[in-house]
Amino acid sequence: SLNLMDSNNWRADQGNNPTMDTSDWRAQLPPDARQRIVNKIMDTLKKHIPFTGPDGLQELWQIAKRLEENIFTAATSQPDYLRKISMKMLTMETKSQNTLANSQVDLSNKPTNQG
Repeated sequence: SLNLMDSNNWRADQGNNPTMDTSDWRAQLPPDARQRIVNKIMDTLKKHIPFTGPDGLQELWQIAKRLEENIFTAATSQPDYLRKISMKMLTMETKSQNTLANSQVDLSNKPTNQG
C-alpha cells in the first residue's frame, strides 16, 4: 500500500506541475509585451500584405491579434512563445516574397483574361 501511495503522489505531481508552469509564464508576461508582439506582427503584415484603407488595416489588425492569441495559447513557455512568434514572422517574410512575385505576375494577366 505504501507503493500505491507513492505512485498516486507521483501522478498528482505530474498532473499539477505542467499546468502550474504554463499558467505561471503567461501570468508573468506583461500585457504590454503581448501588445508589442501584436504590433510587430502587424508591421510584418503591413509590409507584405497589400491592404487598402481603414478596413484593410482593421482586417490586418484582426489577423495579427488572432495569430498572437493562437501562439500564446499553444506555447508551453515564454521562450517557446517567442520562438514560435519569430518563426511565424519568418514564415510570413518568406511566403509573402513568393506571393508578391506571383501576384505581380497575376495582376498583369488579369485584365487580359477579363477583356
